[in-house]
Order: sequence, then C-alpha cells, then structure tokens
Amino acid sequence: MSQLTFKLNEKLFLRDPQSTELGQNIIKMSIAMIDKMGFEHFTFKKLATQINSTEPSIYRYFENKHRLLHYLTAWYWSWLDYRLDMATHNLGSTEEKLRAAIRVITEQKRFDPSFGHVDEEALHRIVINELEKTYLTKWVDEDNQAGLFSGFKALTRKISDYIQEIAPEYPFPNSLVSTILLAANEQMFFMEHLPALSSIDRKLPRPEQYAQLQKFIETIVFKTIGK
Repeated sequence: MSQLTFKLNEKLFLRDPQSTELGQNIIKMSIAMIDKMGFEHFTFKKLATQINSTEPSIYRYFENKHRLLHYLTAWYWSWLDYRLDMATHNLGSTEEKLRAAIRVITEQKRFDPSFGHVDEEALHRIVINELEKTYLTKWVDEDNQAGLFSGFKALTRKISDYIQEIAPEYPFPNSLVSTILLAANEQMFFMEHLPALSSIDRKLPRPEQYAQLQKFIETIVFKTIGK
C-alpha cells in the first residue's frame, strides 16, 4: 500500500525523513521513545541504539533533537490540516465546516493507515506534553523567520477564514483560533495531571472526555463570535 507524504518546510530537516526507510524508522521510533520517556530524556544516542543505526546517521537528517521535535509537531499540524480538508470536502455551509474543524481538533486521535511510519495517537500525546518546548525558547524569533511554525499558522488561517465568513464583524479570529488549538491540548494535559484546572471528568471513558472537550471548544467559539 502506497503511503501519503506531506511537503514540509525544508528547514525542518537536513534530509527529508519521508524519503528513505531509515528516515521513516527515525520518525517512527522517535515518536515511540519521546512518548514513553519524555523529550528531556530522549537522545539521538538512545534512538540510534533502538534502530540499530549510528548517531551520525541520524544527524544527517536532523540538526538536533529540538529540530526533530519541531518536525514532529509540524507534521502533526499538517496532518490535522489534511484531516480538516477530508472532513469538510462535501459540506455546504461555512458553519458546518467550522463545526467539523472543531471536531477534528478535539476528537480522539487514532492511527491513520495512510501514514504507516507515524503513530498519530502517540504523536498527539507528544503534542499535548511537549508542544510548548518548540516556541517557549530564546530563539523563537529565528525559528519563526525560518518558517518552522508555518503548519500551525496555515491551520490557524484556514479556520480563521471560516470565522471571518460567518462573523465578519468579529475582530479577533486569529487570536481565537490559535487559542482553541492550544486549549484543546492544554485541557487534556490539565485533566490528566492538574485536574483542578479542567472541568473535563477524568473518571469518564476517554471517548466521553473528548466529547466534553469538543463541547467546551464549540461553546467558546460560537458564544464568542455571537452565533
């Protein structure tokens, strides 16, 4: 079965990992390892051992592990963008598209067989736990100028366009969309680790927790834009 790929910013990598078997193994195993041990304890040395390769081989693909984390989060935003296109393809009204976008953002993530080297469920956990490490840095401006956040921006802009079409008088569409994209991840983190900061019921089965998350984000969006 052929695998789909995304065209990501070339500054995210030294060599496109989607283009080789080793590169795909690097992505697959790095997701598994970061999900299990956390970004702080993850190293290219440990990764090389797990894939029966060498550190220099990994450095041919990524400058450092921080750039790898950027790549993983950029891939995640591109995947959500792809999922959004699939979810809205046959929808008529813009309000339906906005509701579909919220559903894509907040739904429980499952493995997508179109991308065999990526465990999207594990990658989503990484985004929940590690995303802030990509932009709360001293060099965020340089990373931004290099276009490393272009996937997040593109998804924000696409959903913002829906809001502008539905409520052209609303003055803060980009702020609202970037807020809900981050909040969808933060609320799941808070529910799991700092439950006093979230009203999502951690005692419920996981699907019901994501249903609560969807309702929460929908309420924020539609009440804010007055619809």
